[in-house]
Amino acid sequence: MTHWIASSNRDNWKILEKKHIWGVPKRNKNLMQRVKSGDTILVYVRQEKEGDTILPSAITGAYEVVSQPYEDHTRLFITPEHMGDEVFPFRMKLRPVAAFAKPLEFKPLIPDLKFITNKTMWSGHLRIAMREIPEGDYRFILKRAGQEA
Repeated sequence: MTHWIASSNRDNWKILEKKHIWGVPKRNKNLMQRVKSGDTILVYVRQEKEGDTILPSAITGAYEVVSQPYEDHTRLFITPEHMGDEVFPFRMKLRPVAAFAKPLEFKPLIPDLKFITNKTMWSGHLRIAMREIPEGDYRFILKRAGQEA
């Protein structure tokens, strides 16, 4: 089993929550050869501004992959403006493993996360649709969210 962290915006996280489907862009097609049923995914949402409020970057929950990755070009997700006509066609079905009562702010976790090797330029580690993380980081995040790993 592999543990992943998946980067998203809040709009697409809400779609994931409702539909239990995660999709990655065309440019990440090769990544799908590594994702297997039984893998786990933590969802990371980037910092966003909502009105006058800054919503911090956070982990919103943990999911298990319950299907092999598949390709579907049906528009399901909201495409950020800078991504043109992307539909995130490489998808997988998920099942919730740990729904966090409230999103777990990400920045306080950084000093203890092994996959983030550059603690000052940490956001570069999350600029890919999904990246593999060590089991220790996965368990640490769940524990900080008050969940059992």
